[in-house]
Amino acid sequence: MRRRVDADNARRADADKPRRVDADEKLSPVPVPGRILNEIRTHALESRPEECCGLIIGDENERFVRVERCRNEMTQKHTENPQLYPRDGTAAFFMSPSDVLRVEKELRDTAERVSAVYHSHVGAGAYLSEMDLEYAEHAFFPFPDAHQIVIEVYGNEDAVGRIGIFRRDGVGRPFQGCLVRPVDR
Repeated sequence: MRRRVDADNARRADADKPRRVDADEKLSPVPVPGRILNEIRTHALESRPEECCGLIIGDENERFVRVERCRNEMTQKHTENPQLYPRDGTAAFFMSPSDVLRVEKELRDTAERVSAVYHSHVGAGAYLSEMDLEYAEHAFFPFPDAHQIVIEVYGNEDAVGRIGIFRRDGVGRPFQGCLVRPVDR
């Protein structure tokens, strides 16, 4: 009986901790075309001080084919309703629904699909935050099979740090993170 009480107490303590998934540097990096990484790095730097966000499109032969930038509407949401949206675009992202719908419409009659969702963390690391996990794990998230990519942007510098990619083996499974490795394709 004592073990069960200890396990229940440990579970409750874990539930009180903010959830976060870090990129595990011990895992093999995921190869991503350099041109894709360059595009999302550029987007991240151009969006500073706010977070950038977007979608990566792939097909049956290649997971990372092209980038579709999306607008981060978090500052607008925060200005309109700070109670519901306590963070602005410097600390969170809210991907423009019209941008997402536009991409979904473009892909409707093609063999392409959204294979990854990306965003940046300005002044923070390349990890999935509690808020990122809530977004990616939400029942109405439109791309449940998509990988999550997070770009670390140094606050005032014109530099990007690590880029983490977070995958899961099936919907409902936990995310596991590692770094990316640029490749020519």
